[in-house]
Amino acid sequence: MPEFKYRQAATLPVNPPPIVSIGLGGIVQDAHYPAYKSAGFKVVGGFDINRERAAKMRGDFGIPRICESLAEAVASAPGHAVFDVAVPGGAIVDILNALPQGRAVLVQKPMGEDLADAQRILKICRERNLIAAMNFQLRYAPFIIAARDMINQGLIGEIEDMEARVQVSTPWHLWPFVFALPRAEILYHSIHYVDLVRSFCGTPLGVYAKTMGHPSAPELRGGSRSMIILDYGENPRVNVMTNHNHIYGETKQESFIKFEGSKGAIQIRAGLNMNYPEGAPDRFEYILLDAGPAATWQTLEIRGSWFPEAFIGTMSSLMRYVSGEIPVLPNSVEDAIHTMATVEAAYESSKRGGTPIPAV
Repeated sequence: MPEFKYRQAATLPVNPPPIVSIGLGGIVQDAHYPAYKSAGFKVVGGFDINRERAAKMRGDFGIPRICESLAEAVASAPGHAVFDVAVPGGAIVDILNALPQGRAVLVQKPMGEDLADAQRILKICRERNLIAAMNFQLRYAPFIIAARDMINQGLIGEIEDMEARVQVSTPWHLWPFVFALPRAEILYHSIHYVDLVRSFCGTPLGVYAKTMGHPSAPELRGGSRSMIILDYGENPRVNVMTNHNHIYGETKQESFIKFEGSKGAIQIRAGLNMNYPEGAPDRFEYILLDAGPAATWQTLEIRGSWFPEAFIGTMSSLMRYVSGEIPVLPNSVEDAIHTMATVEAAYESSKRGGTPIPAV
C-alpha cells in the first residue's frame, strides 16, 4: 500500500486580527464561537437585534463589548478587525452597506435569498472594495481537507463519480425563520454540497433538479427533499440527493459524501446530519487500487468534524488573504456567485418540470 501524508486542519493565520460579530444566533453559538476559541481568534465586540440573545452570548462567551446598534458595532470596531456577519440572507445587503469601505467581512451563507440578491451583494462588495468571503464552510471540514489532500496527491486518480446523499429526520423547528421562505432545502442545506462539488469539479455545464416538500410538513413551503444532477458532460457523474423526512428510525439514516476515481475511492459519513443536533460519529473510508488484488477498504481516523472545526477554515482563509499570506481568497464572493448561479439553475429546472412523455 503506498504511503501518503494527509492534512486535516486549516492553516491558521500568523497574526489573526480581532473579530466583530454582527448577528449572534444559534449558528454563532454552536459553530462560530467554539471554532474561534479553538483557533485562538479573539472576538472583541458583537451586536444582535435581540438584546436578550446578545446578553446571553456575552455571558456564555465573554464578549468584551455588546453594542446597542449596528452603527455602534461598526464605529467601535478596531481598524483592522474582521466583521463576521451571520444573519438571514435577506438582511445581508443593508449590513454590507453599513460597513466601512475596504474592510474584511465573512458572510454566513447563503449569499442572499436568490441570484438577484447575490448579484446585489457582489455589486456592493465591489463598489465598497470590501474583502468579502462567504462562509461555505463544508469545504474546510476536516474530512474534506483530508479527502482533498489525497485527491491532490493523485491517490484516487481522476474523479469519475461524486455524490452527496442525505436521508435523515431534520428538526426544522430549530430554524423557525425557514418556514416562511419560498426556498429552503436547496438554498439552506443542499447549497453546501453544490458549493463543495464546485470546489472539486468546477462550475457545471448545467443542472437537472427537482425540489419538493413532504406531506408530513406542509408548513415548510421551501421544500425538504431535493434531487440535483450536476451536468459535467460524460465525466464525472455528480448527484446530490436529500430527504429530510426519513422518520423511520436511525437504522437506515444516511449522510455521506462519496468520491470515486480511476485509482481509488473515498466515502465519508458526515454524521452531523444524523440525529441532529447530537449527530453521529463521522467515518472516513478509502480504497486505493494501486495495491492490486490486496486493495481493501481502510479507515482513516479524523480529528474534528464539520461543526465546529470547519468554521476555523473559512475565517482563517479570509484572515490569511488579508495579511498577504495567500494570493487567492478561495471562498470569495467572486467565487460564491457561481454557487448561487448553480442553485438558481436548480430552482429553475425544478420549476420547469420534467420532459413530457411522448404520446404512443
